[in-house]
Amino acid sequence: MPDYAHEARHVGPVAGVDEAGRGPLAGPVVAAAVVLDRDCIPDGLNDSKQLSAARRAVLHARLIECATVGVGIATVEEIDRLNILWATMLAMHRAVDALGVACGMVLVDGNRCPDWTHPSVAIVGGDAASLSIAAASIVAKQTRDAMMIEADALHPGYGWASNKGYGAKVHLEALRTLGPTPMHRRSFAPVRQACLSL
Repeated sequence: MPDYAHEARHVGPVAGVDEAGRGPLAGPVVAAAVVLDRDCIPDGLNDSKQLSAARRAVLHARLIECATVGVGIATVEEIDRLNILWATMLAMHRAVDALGVACGMVLVDGNRCPDWTHPSVAIVGGDAASLSIAAASIVAKQTRDAMMIEADALHPGYGWASNKGYGAKVHLEALRTLGPTPMHRRSFAPVRQACLSL
C-alpha cells in the first residue's frame, strides 16, 4: 500500500503526478497532479487500478474537497502529432501548471520526468508507493473515464462506456464496420489500418 514516506522527505508542497490513457485507441491522455493536505488525507488511497469504480468515485470526490488538484489533457490531435510519450509529458506539464502552487518537489509515476523546471523525481510503480501519486492516478482515471462515457453517447457502437477506448473486441469490430471517429488516434496501428481499408 502507498504511504507518505516519499512526500515526507521534501520541504514545501509535494505534488504527485500520474496519467491515464496511454494505451487506448481513442480519446485523450489525461494527467493529474495532486498536493495532499497532511491533515485531510482520505483513507484507502491506492493505485486506481486496484480500486473498484465505485470506490474510485468516492475517493475522487473526497480529493476534490480536501486536496489541491490540477488536471492536464493532451488531445488526440496532439497525440498523433507528438506521439503518445511526448503527449503524456505535455499533459503532465499542464496538470502541474494547473495546480497554481509552487511545488518543493514533484513525484512522477514512471521512469522519467517531463522536461520542466520543477524539482522532480520519477518513481517506477509510484502509484503503489506514494499516496500523492496514488491520489493523482485516481483523479486522472476518474476524469478520463467520465470523458469517454460522454464520448460514447456521441459515438455509439464502439463500447467506450465500458472499454474506455481500449482495443476491446467490440471496439475493434466497430472500427472495421463503422470506421474511425474524430476521437480515434490515427497514429495507432489498428486505427491506421482501419483508415487504409476505407
